[in-house]
Amino acid sequence: MKLAFSTLGVPGVPVSEVVRLAAGHGYHGVELRAHPEEPVHPGIGSAERDRVAAEFKAAGVEILGIAGYVKVAAPGDDGPVLDEIRDLLDLARDLGAPFVRVFPGGDPDGGQSTEEADAVAARRLGTAAEDAADRGVRVLLETHDSHRTGADVIRVLGPVGHRNVGALWDVMHTWLGGEQPAESYAALSPFLGYVQVKDIASAEDTTPLPLGAGALPLGECLDVLTRKEWDGWLCWEYEKRWYETAAPLPELLTAGREHLTRLLNEAA
Repeated sequence: MKLAFSTLGVPGVPVSEVVRLAAGHGYHGVELRAHPEEPVHPGIGSAERDRVAAEFKAAGVEILGIAGYVKVAAPGDDGPVLDEIRDLLDLARDLGAPFVRVFPGGDPDGGQSTEEADAVAARRLGTAAEDAADRGVRVLLETHDSHRTGADVIRVLGPVGHRNVGALWDVMHTWLGGEQPAESYAALSPFLGYVQVKDIASAEDTTPLPLGAGALPLGECLDVLTRKEWDGWLCWEYEKRWYETAAPLPELLTAGREHLTRLLNEAA
């Protein structure tokens, strides 16, 4: 499996420094958080996109994915949601990234039923699938918020049934949803793009911790992936942006890579 980290862990850090961190700490790739407060987002022009792609290529570091914030199940008109997905797909194509991340974002507290949320998300992703195929990119629905588990996500992806729409397995959210790693993998495996790993102290305290220092069953997750001979990407999503008191990610990167490598060797 290839290893990456998300720029959510190094908020606002320039691209050149992100590339240096990845190459210097032995990571194969980087997931780029696509937000206006970051150096890379859909608002940057073609010259800047070319420069970013060239920097990564020169260092031999891959851009794994573009992590957007589109909520595909959210109530409202389809048009703005689809436009936002297209902007992310264009950015991914221009940077040579194979994946775009989207959120479910259903609104049960606002009265939206589970069935409504599933249908809205499936309809939008079905439309976006053709745009993704045209650009050679896959849209991945993350296990998150209203669709936290693998069982939740496949209710959307099953009806879509398109190879350019898949799943992103965030191991924290499936765990918080009460799903065992083997259950999550069984649900998501036909659609799985890549896996986000992380660690936290408990369900009540989700402050990011160094890998292996918390409660998440990372070893069990990697054991399942290894036994099933899955050979995709593991991306460390360290949520420093949301937890300012968390330790800086750069000083944790080498130990994190070594921990994942150790777990993979044990699973093998």
